[in-house]
Amino acid sequence: MLIGEYKHTLDPKKRLSLPSKWRRELGKKLVVTRGLDNCLFVYPIAEWKKITDKVSELPLGQADTRSFNRFFLSGAVEVEVDSVGRILVPDFLKDFAKLDAKVVLAGIHSRIEIWDENKWERYKRAIEQEADGLAEKLGEIGVL
Repeated sequence: MLIGEYKHTLDPKKRLSLPSKWRRELGKKLVVTRGLDNCLFVYPIAEWKKITDKVSELPLGQADTRSFNRFFLSGAVEVEVDSVGRILVPDFLKDFAKLDAKVVLAGIHSRIEIWDENKWERYKRAIEQEADGLAEKLGEIGVL
């Protein structure tokens, strides 16, 4: 399970070191794509396959389905983890997430989210203010 929050630096060659705790679970190939809230989503290959299998079952006759597929799937890139545990973040994804040198990698169960550090700190402060309300809503549907 991918959990935790790690601050890292995106080097000048756009390489990003993955936390050593996650490397074995992630494997040697990952998929990086545009995420929600202007971050990047990173998936192990097996998890990515589960998602694409589900997405491929959605009705193409619905405009929302086509739009989401285009947003999510056309921005996906398979990347290799190098011998020292780094991945290369493509320019177009770096630009999408507006990443500077300082980034945060957030483990969100089966995926990693890559955030610009300043944007993550602002988002985290906002979500901390809403945590009790979110917990109540999740309690209503039996999650908490």
